[in-house]
Amino acid sequence: MGSCLSSRIKADSPLHNGLHSNSKVSSVSVPSTPRTEGEILQSSNLKNFCFNELKNATRNFRPDSVVGEGGFGCVFKGWVDENSLTAAKPGTGLVIAAKRLNQEGIQGHKEWLTEINYLGQLHHENLVRLIGYCLEDDHRILVYEFMPRGSLDNHLFRRASYFQPLSWKLRMKIAFGAAKGLAFLHSDEAKVIYRDFKTANILLDSTYNAKLSDFGLAKDGPADDTSHVSTRVMGTYGYAAPEYMATGHLTAKSDVYSFGVVMLEILSGKRAVDKNRPTGEQNLVEWAKPYLASKRKFIQIFDVRVEGQYSMGEALRAVSLAIRCLAVDPRSRPNMNDVVKALEQLQEPIDSEGAGISPNEHRPNPHANSNHAPRHRRRSINGVNKASTPHHRRASASRTPT
Repeated sequence: MGSCLSSRIKADSPLHNGLHSNSKVSSVSVPSTPRTEGEILQSSNLKNFCFNELKNATRNFRPDSVVGEGGFGCVFKGWVDENSLTAAKPGTGLVIAAKRLNQEGIQGHKEWLTEINYLGQLHHENLVRLIGYCLEDDHRILVYEFMPRGSLDNHLFRRASYFQPLSWKLRMKIAFGAAKGLAFLHSDEAKVIYRDFKTANILLDSTYNAKLSDFGLAKDGPADDTSHVSTRVMGTYGYAAPEYMATGHLTAKSDVYSFGVVMLEILSGKRAVDKNRPTGEQNLVEWAKPYLASKRKFIQIFDVRVEGQYSMGEALRAVSLAIRCLAVDPRSRPNMNDVVKALEQLQEPIDSEGAGISPNEHRPNPHANSNHAPRHRRRSINGVNKASTPHHRRASASRTPT
């Protein structure tokens, strides 16, 4: 599981201080009315682990078993038998990630229960699998499938040697998978608003398939003919939609805005909010706006670590999608099904050998004649072969930078 260290927005009223495929739903559908704790746990179809079982599975929650830490608490790596789900010897059976609630943390029992309510019933290839839970005395633990590649956040922003730069094709693959997970949540089957879409909550399996995790802030979507859900403003700094922060009105288009922020992070390699950047550059969306408005300048926001791995047409399509998702008017944002279709056009087979681009295809230097060209450039070791793909339609002129 990935690290979830981002600060969350929590307020009882709108903020005024400027802070801010294979899918199915189980036979018990996600209800639109609140349920009791007993009803949620009984209908979840999850294993109810004893604390001692998880204690043995994680080698007594040893510090060297920690694979992530966040507002909820620490996440421990462990092993259970694939059939009985009882504790197994390290290195055998099914690898799990046990997220243990810190009683002094910023998240609590309500969010723990919300996670069970949704992930106990919603199943999709781009949602992380919740295997079970532990509710014993003061212990609150959630047990997931282990995601060996960790979070997208780590791969984009950590500079440790074991996090190699993601190639362009891998970035588009991850964006595509995350979009499919979000589209499923918004579908008529689920009708769920995620409310905390961010890079730290996008986990990656061994082949970089993206899966959404951490459903503690998820909400049922509007019922009947209502246009929105009125709720407290909660989420993560830099990702929440402006209309949601101003009014507390939550819609599926709030998630679409958050997706646009993550898309910018994927393209730029920069965090949504980074206080270490110079004044005027700390908020990614605000910093990027002048560049996104120009066909001559938009390429300057791109991460130099993927330089030469995409065509100008691919870059334009990706930026156009981010711009549409970040529209100030939520009615102008696409729905997630449209986002999925747009990203599908950017998918190409990934060569596990990492052989780079075809020598027969010209790739423009995105920083040519630019005052923003870096002095030192790094080539991604996760390069890909350019494969022949069907002809893609040009993005609408009204949707591309001018």
